[in-house]
Amino acid sequence: MTTGLIAIILLAYFGLLIIVSFFTGRKSDSETFFTGNRASPWYLVAFGMIGASLSGVTFISIPGEVGNSAWTYLPVVLGNCVGYIVIAMLLLPLFYRLNLISIYSWLGTRLGESARLTGSFFFILSQLVGASFRLFLVVGVLQLVLFDSLGIPFAATVFITIGLVWIYTFRGGIKTIVWTDALQTVFMLISVILTIVIVCRELDLNVGSMIAMVHGSELSSIFDFDWHSEHNSIKQFIAGIAITVALNGLDQNMMQKNLTCKSVQACQINMFSFSGMFLLANILFLTLGVLLYSYAACNGIKLPSKTDDVFAFLTLNYFGLAAGIFFLLGITAAAYSSVDSSLTALTTSFSIDFLKLDPKDSGQRDKRVWVHVFFSLLMCLVIVLFRELNDSSVINTLFKAVGYTYGPILALFAFGMLTRYNVKQRWVPLVCILSPVLSYVINCNSEEWLWGYHFGFEILLLNAFICFVGLFFVRVKGKSVVGIS
Repeated sequence: MTTGLIAIILLAYFGLLIIVSFFTGRKSDSETFFTGNRASPWYLVAFGMIGASLSGVTFISIPGEVGNSAWTYLPVVLGNCVGYIVIAMLLLPLFYRLNLISIYSWLGTRLGESARLTGSFFFILSQLVGASFRLFLVVGVLQLVLFDSLGIPFAATVFITIGLVWIYTFRGGIKTIVWTDALQTVFMLISVILTIVIVCRELDLNVGSMIAMVHGSELSSIFDFDWHSEHNSIKQFIAGIAITVALNGLDQNMMQKNLTCKSVQACQINMFSFSGMFLLANILFLTLGVLLYSYAACNGIKLPSKTDDVFAFLTLNYFGLAAGIFFLLGITAAAYSSVDSSLTALTTSFSIDFLKLDPKDSGQRDKRVWVHVFFSLLMCLVIVLFRELNDSSVINTLFKAVGYTYGPILALFAFGMLTRYNVKQRWVPLVCILSPVLSYVINCNSEEWLWGYHFGFEILLLNAFICFVGLFFVRVKGKSVVGIS
């Protein structure tokens, strides 16, 4: 693809997003920004959440990882689906009954302001670093294929891309996000399906023979029952449940979309529908992975050493112009569908939990806008700092490290729901900081300390357990409150 064509494609893409934001952002106020006026159709939310749940990282990683671990990722996805049922049946009724805007407000009601601010802080930290990391990868691609040839420096590229996100989110907020996420999911799925069709045509496969080939491939093996392996299916399944509950059910980013539905019943239907679509989307990505490696083997193509590069390498070099265009649109959509909602969720969490803004007070609109600007600029700064580090191992380590922050969030909600104790406010931040640190140390030494055991995603559960025990030790004895209500 030429530089001019890439520029036209990206401009058209963002132009479409801005047009959508114009219509969804009309007559909007702070309540629209935070809650979408509780009027989003459940099917639109469900479809759009597919794109939001699959970032640019997973878009390229899942097909490539098939070469290393086959379909052993599928038990995680199945666990995710069970986790979504838990969210629908347990968390959504609670959040709707209390009419929450920021879900961390419940922590303040149940365990005190210290718990509320700690939970919100950990969310803000993880979202800021995580969203910046995901966008950093995509901006790097855009810099390579477009902006370098135009003589535009990386920092300016970052500012332009974040600025475009700010433009189409600052007015309509979550109402706009619901619609743009649905649009971006379309581009992402078209990219995957189109690539599958092209590969099948190249390998002379119809639907039936494709299914037979994928089923018969050693790359489609699912189950691993080696207890020491990080890909152990039982551990993967259990971890998938915990990951979903913590990273979706207790995450302002994902739950804010759910809470825009008209009623708790509509929201539950949305969650059940989304879980099914999420499973099918991941099966498509895994199927694509088998097909990509099969295509390379049949044609004697030497693949990149990094599995994350496999999808992009084959699509951009072997599958023609249409596949290249939709790959570019797909990875951009996957990245921006998570980044735009992250930016909105960051604004919401800080505005409601720290500044305690009233969404119904029109006089506080300017404060919300400035918070949105602040986090946009902060995200720009973090991405530029990633670039300046110029060390992929350090950046990846940092990205993985912020994942540990969801352990304390899970523990705080679990402690509030499963016990009748309150906690000593001054000790809550310390407990929530120490638990990820201890979990990280244990994870780094698990093979030596635990007879060769290697942690995978289930490290989240250990993290939450340590924090839960810590909260138990700083409980207020003899003082009980109602758990879930």
